[in-house]
Amino acid sequence: MKIALGADHAGYELKDKIREHLQQQGFQVQDEGTNSAESVDYPDYALRVAHDLVQQSADRGILVCGSGIGMAMSANKVAGIRAANVSSRYEAQMSREHNDANVLALGARILKEDDALQIVDTWLATAFAGGRHQRRVDKMAAIDREKSPDAERATGRP
Repeated sequence: MKIALGADHAGYELKDKIREHLQQQGFQVQDEGTNSAESVDYPDYALRVAHDLVQQSADRGILVCGSGIGMAMSANKVAGIRAANVSSRYEAQMSREHNDANVLALGARILKEDDALQIVDTWLATAFAGGRHQRRVDKMAAIDREKSPDAERATGRP
């Protein structure tokens, strides 16, 4: 599985820790930056990761900013992206199991490093449950198709 990573200046250190953690586990990682504490605009990095998914150069994405909120909001503007701002392992599990989230957004100013890595592991290990949840995800995809006919590429579903 290939994971696209992106962060702003508040999240770059945690992003780097996540990258190392994922690589140690054998994941392919596509790091979209940023790589310093110099102030940058989080929507730029959310868009890079979202486009990696839409263009199928990555399977899932992880975004990190101060709170995770701006990254999730920005990524969700891209048709086909289901970004979840998560601060617990339970939320990570539910975002995958019930919502088939393809982007995880984390808050570097909210989470301790160990907690963030556990959230990442839970999120990546949890499969989409399908069943009654599929109908709801399909409804989200229908909204995306209204925005963009290219949305199918990110979701893998019509």
